[in-house]
Amino acid sequence: MNRRHLLMSGAALSLLPSMALAHGPTRQKITLTTELAADPAEVWAAIGDFQDMSWHPAVVSQEGEGGNEIDATRVLYLSDAGPDGPRIDEILYKYSDEKMSYSYRITEVAVEVLPVTNYSSHLTVMPRDGGGSVVEWRGAFYRGYPNNDPPPGLNDEAAIAAVSAVYQAGLDALVERFGAPGA
Repeated sequence: MNRRHLLMSGAALSLLPSMALAHGPTRQKITLTTELAADPAEVWAAIGDFQDMSWHPAVVSQEGEGGNEIDATRVLYLSDAGPDGPRIDEILYKYSDEKMSYSYRITEVAVEVLPVTNYSSHLTVMPRDGGGSVVEWRGAFYRGYPNNDPPPGLNDEAAIAAVSAVYQAGLDALVERFGAPGA
């Protein structure tokens, strides 16, 4: 019995290295913030409508249904090609006008457009100490290639870089629009 137990233990241990290498991708998380000179209510008035992302420079046009109600949807078009061009379909799952915050998920996007899967995001406007606002944009997602050994454009680094670039472009547009504190 001891010998059989020892053999089974050895067999199980021999599987550990391959099992450790066989795990899939890990969820990536990023948070970017920017400080603005404008009052939080003014900033929220510009970015707080889930159906209106015209403040983001990458969004050429959009359409949606449901306003700011839970399960509202929007489609963001990233070129003049309309439905045939690059687009991102999203759904709202949390909204608080009082907290100046909303949360949404991507329901459909080609990995060539944004190299992520299982993406969710939170956009929040908060008061800044000393006046003005802080906008926080957080996201969590998996890389665009769900299996091991992803190609370079669909790995964790590519996903983080792409989402960071989207967030930074939006936050930079807000600084341009509202100004930075003390500027």
